[in-house]
Amino acid sequence: MKIVVDDLSGPEIARFLDEHVRQMRSLTPLESKHALDLDSLRKPGITFWSVSDGDDLVGCGALKTLDAGHAELKSMRTRPLRRRSGIASRLLEHIIAEAHRMGFTRLSLETGAAEFFLPARRLYEKFGFWYCEPFADYRPDPNSTFMTRTL
Repeated sequence: MKIVVDDLSGPEIARFLDEHVRQMRSLTPLESKHALDLDSLRKPGITFWSVSDGDDLVGCGALKTLDAGHAELKSMRTRPLRRRSGIASRLLEHIIAEAHRMGFTRLSLETGAAEFFLPARRLYEKFGFWYCEPFADYRPDPNSTFMTRTL
């Protein structure tokens, strides 16, 4: 598996992210959907990684700068047919190491509160994330779960 910074210019990553946004919209009310689209992920302050296994795009994730010491994990996704194969763990480990290398001291995330998101919440717990109050511009939302960890 190969994890690389992606400039988001390829059609395959565009399709992969479109699938992600469409899936999140199908699971979460629009007012509670916080998945970033392609244009939002291209903004300054966001680093985006893609994960390939040979020629196959199998995952992605991003890091959004909130302030000098705090970043947000965004757009974590594994191709559905490859879930539970270690891709998300390897990518999350990589992003945590990169966040630390970039000088961040805190990493936070928002994920869904529904049962569908339980495997994601368990993954984040395994990597030392704990439940917290909304951060940055988020507000309390029954469809959202907020987690954070120090680096």
